[in-house]
Amino acid sequence: MAEQSLFQQINDYKNRANPYPLYAEMLKTPVIRESDGNYAVSSYRLVTSLLHDPRLSSDARNLPSSSAKAQAVASSKFPIPFIRLDPPDHDRLRRMVTRQFGPPHTTGLIAGMHQELENIVNELLDHVQGRKQIDIVDDFSYPFPVTVICRLLGVPHEDEQLFHAWADALVESLDPEMGNGEDLQMRQKALTARNELSQYMSKLIAARQKQPGNDMLSKLANDNGPDGRLTTEDLVSTSGLLLIAGHETTVNLITNGMLTLLRHPEVLERLRKDPELAIPLVEELLRFEPPVQFSSQRVAIADIQIDGQTIPKGSQVYLMLAAANRDPERFPDPERFIPDRQDNEHLGFGSGIHYCFGAPLARLEVQIALNALAQRLINPRLAVDPPPYRPGAVLRGPATSLSTSTASNPTNCNRVSDTLFPGALTRPCFIYWCIGCD
Repeated sequence: MAEQSLFQQINDYKNRANPYPLYAEMLKTPVIRESDGNYAVSSYRLVTSLLHDPRLSSDARNLPSSSAKAQAVASSKFPIPFIRLDPPDHDRLRRMVTRQFGPPHTTGLIAGMHQELENIVNELLDHVQGRKQIDIVDDFSYPFPVTVICRLLGVPHEDEQLFHAWADALVESLDPEMGNGEDLQMRQKALTARNELSQYMSKLIAARQKQPGNDMLSKLANDNGPDGRLTTEDLVSTSGLLLIAGHETTVNLITNGMLTLLRHPEVLERLRKDPELAIPLVEELLRFEPPVQFSSQRVAIADIQIDGQTIPKGSQVYLMLAAANRDPERFPDPERFIPDRQDNEHLGFGSGIHYCFGAPLARLEVQIALNALAQRLINPRLAVDPPPYRPGAVLRGPATSLSTSTASNPTNCNRVSDTLFPGALTRPCFIYWCIGCD
């Protein structure tokens, strides 16, 4: 069997728990040509340059026709989401959606959600009161952003559970084609999920067009801005994108964040004493444990000269964001987690015209989530380290069963006998990731 390349090793599940030594090795050769003719680019300088290079397309229709991703796009019944388009179509659609999501048109939308986000977080934590152990993904970091994006768009609460299976299938399809027998099955599963999601959103959009509410989907469906009105097809692809992208990366960022804090208890204690630390801390998490590890769907639409090499037109290019975020030429002591790191212009949300559309909301969600956990947990510790990880290499994060036990809300916390478990409490407490309370 041929030896795996660094890129193949990064995509191998056995390295999912800690791919960072592989990224460090990759940085020694910042432009690597794979045996299939694709390229992996890893240094901060080069990745940033290519993220701003119009010769690198995000449109899957520019991929080779033999590519499974290109074939999936061709067989889909619905248009490509705007993040997978190039200018001018990308710019026009992004402007139309931004009118209902953020500055300069809806300047107070995200900031105005602060109290609602805190309420959702506390409701989730209240719900697990009395448990000795929770699954951080299932019980907290998944339902929180899903609830937020569904409320924002106006998806009925009873339908939220539908998106889990669709999201899992679509996220797995982001990974590179490894040329094994599982690829075709995975792509077919993703196509089915994409069509089911699109059919669901078509019905919901039709309902909002007939009877608008105060939600974002109603506003998108009925807005006549300078660029005109979104077509029904573009509404379907955009709303589906917002639902999936609006929670998937945030799930990983919250979970990776809490995992990192549990591995750095001194930082968790600092956050408990200083909630404002959450602001720079989340930026460092985006650098240190980015939820998006690399960009998997970029293709050169012209020959690109880079560091003495030529990336030929038609080549697929993987931009290794996680490697760039730990590039020692850009970040001093890059393997260290420094919660108040200065000059932290990471690539956790990308850069250029495709900079993460939902970054302001994701930042606020994770700041609130980690602060709530820091304030309400007592002596937290992991049940297992490393935890199991989700299959995907692109959107990397722990799977379910990242669990431990703990007691929360330390006010008037009085210890009694340990007949049930170490640190049992006299009054009702919220049990999370660690055993006992101090």
